[in-house]
Amino acid sequence: MTEPLVVARGLSKTFRSRKGPVHAASDVSFECQAGEIFGLLGPNGAGKTTTLRMLATILTPTAGSAMLAGFDVATQPGAVREHIGFLATETGLYDRFTARETLRFFGRINQLSNDEIKKRSDEIFDTLAMSALADRRVGTFSTGEKQKLSLARSILHDPPVLILDEPTFGLDVMSARTVVRTIDLFRKQGRTILLSTHIMRIAEKLCDRIGILYKGTLHAIGTVDELKQRFGGEDLEEAFFAAVGNGE
Repeated sequence: MTEPLVVARGLSKTFRSRKGPVHAASDVSFECQAGEIFGLLGPNGAGKTTTLRMLATILTPTAGSAMLAGFDVATQPGAVREHIGFLATETGLYDRFTARETLRFFGRINQLSNDEIKKRSDEIFDTLAMSALADRRVGTFSTGEKQKLSLARSILHDPPVLILDEPTFGLDVMSARTVVRTIDLFRKQGRTILLSTHIMRIAEKLCDRIGILYKGTLHAIGTVDELKQRFGGEDLEEAFFAAVGNGE
């Protein structure tokens, strides 16, 4: 087996508040292999976003370490960012830009040449069936179309690792289906994908392995079948609640 592209070891993050320390993530450890979709499954407030933001170098861990694509998030954050695409729950898109202008803008941020930006943009629009959207202003897009453009933006610099925080958040059924198909396409391209979700169906449909995260603690890791065998139950939802002690 090749070296994993994502390695988290004891990642922890504590925030200070007026009421005392808040342990958003505690001793989170897992690996994600090349070409794998690894999902962090848990409710809102479980620590999913905090964990992903530590891996994406947006937050500095209180303790622990992590490597992405062979680079250390603490000592080589610039190299990590060059090798990942990060999708947050906020799209960060500008309504006045067209889709093509959006990719050009973010391509320049990633220090791509104009020729590289045009080539990659054309390839992405074609691959994701977005050519009809290329010259429309983002302000006219549906929520699903905006999310699809955000996904396109995340792969513009052709990163080997994608970090997707709740990629179907706030989407209707049809839009979520489009996003799921897009993520599955990324998997077929050989990308390594780390995503968070609170939706059992999304985790079951997309993820090769799942980490059950609750109250900042990673309770179990495995495939859907492994988790059901270990904790019992007919579906992932029952296995989830058994793993976290019925949420108590």
